[in-house]
Amino acid sequence: MNRIYLIGYMGTGKTTLGKALSEKLGYCFIDLDHYIQELYGKTVAELFSEYGEAGFREIENKTLREVAAFDDAVISTGGGTPCFFDNMDVMNSSGTTVYLKASPEALFNRLSIPEHKEKRPLIKNMDEKDLLQFIAENLAKREAFYEQAYIVFETENLISRDSIDEHIERITQILSPYINKIRQ
Repeated sequence: MNRIYLIGYMGTGKTTLGKALSEKLGYCFIDLDHYIQELYGKTVAELFSEYGEAGFREIENKTLREVAAFDDAVISTGGGTPCFFDNMDVMNSSGTTVYLKASPEALFNRLSIPEHKEKRPLIKNMDEKDLLQFIAENLAKREAFYEQAYIVFETENLISRDSIDEHIERITQILSPYINKIRQ
């Protein structure tokens, strides 16, 4: 089970930390949303539009099961991935799940930056008041799924690219018993 799944709400650092962690461990990095986009030749937004959320979530479940067979991989999931079908069971049974956790306020501070907001179709047209409320409500709905992860890792202080190395050192230490078990 040499797979590490990074789960959490948008803006928690799944992609940023996932890339750095995979590099440190010598694993490949898979961003599940990007993997789906490459497979289908369409953006997640286009797939949502074409198939609806239910159809997209079926695609996501099928693709998650596919990457669950990859060796030596750090897999960054979409924020909603853990909340549908048996996706948490799939991830927990095929690797080590890490919930990257941050408060709604920290997520708001990251996601309200125009270049971050623009990349996310669900929030790109929201004003600040609506954005904070949206984050808080959705995070509350998803928390029960996220909390099923083997490890909860705080990313509250992942403020800049400079703090990535510090976070990677901490997460590697936490993961070391799992990684050592994997390598035996």
